[in-house]
Amino acid sequence: MESNAIAILDKFRVLAISTVRPDGWPQATMVSFANDGLLIYFIISRTSQKFTNIRRDDRISMVVGCDCDDPKEIKALSIAAQASEVRDPGQREHAIDLVLQRHPALARLPRPEPSKSAVMRAFCRIITIIDYSKGFGHTDVISIGPSETVWMNPARSDDWGFNPSPHE
Repeated sequence: MESNAIAILDKFRVLAISTVRPDGWPQATMVSFANDGLLIYFIISRTSQKFTNIRRDDRISMVVGCDCDDPKEIKALSIAAQASEVRDPGQREHAIDLVLQRHPALARLPRPEPSKSAVMRAFCRIITIIDYSKGFGHTDVISIGPSETVWMNPARSDDWGFNPSPHE
């Protein structure tokens, strides 16, 4: 299942990220990202609300996917993660390189400056793989513990009333 999640991450270049505002409300925005397996990198401004929110509470939610004409083609991820700033200079450069390779238009801009931009990494903790090719509402869940131990929960299909009844 990990490879399915990575394949979906590899397919897209932007994701929605939700952080927790000081008043408890979620704040959702879009970010460009790159991934190294299930480790997700993104670059944000040090003056942004996202950065302030993450510094106060490192829990984030992310979603990546796209609109499909045929619901059976829907494949997406819903991710609960912990975000932190990449502070090691070598790791920071590696993350920036991954983002610039994924987004060639960004490579034409000046390289992100440490004084202005924060290179962030998101450690996935719970990944819900949405794959409607296996049935409308089908999801698989991966849980990743602090020791990077991976648990896979049984597949689940939510019945939204769109599945054909067995009598039809």
